[in-house]
Amino acid sequence: MSDEISPTKNEVFPPGDPTDVPSVRAGLIYQDEEKEPAFIELKRRHRSFVFPLTVFFLVWYFAYVILAAYAHDFMATPVFGVINVGLLLGFGQFISTFVITMMYVSFANRRLDPLAAQIRADLAAKESAL
Repeated sequence: MSDEISPTKNEVFPPGDPTDVPSVRAGLIYQDEEKEPAFIELKRRHRSFVFPLTVFFLVWYFAYVILAAYAHDFMATPVFGVINVGLLLGFGQFISTFVITMMYVSFANRRLDPLAAQIRADLAAKESAL
């Protein structure tokens, strides 16, 4: 056995490294690609939508749970027939989940997917140029 370091097909060494073997092709360094303005913008758009909506939903959810645990009389207030406030707020949890999902899908289709497609095409072009 030799004491030489022999790279596997998945290892990438920096140029000039003594272990650099011509048969091993260097690929893109994706950590560097994350610093590109388009990728930063994609993350900003995603976070600016997801974080506020997540906070809203968590506040709404925990308000419902706290009301259910500590405001029995309020939650039992009849609205019409056997339907009470607690039941309506419970249905509201399901409805808000579906509404938030539809809002996110619409947002992603309009604001995230086109930019992600552009980034994907740029990366494919860079990879094919290697």
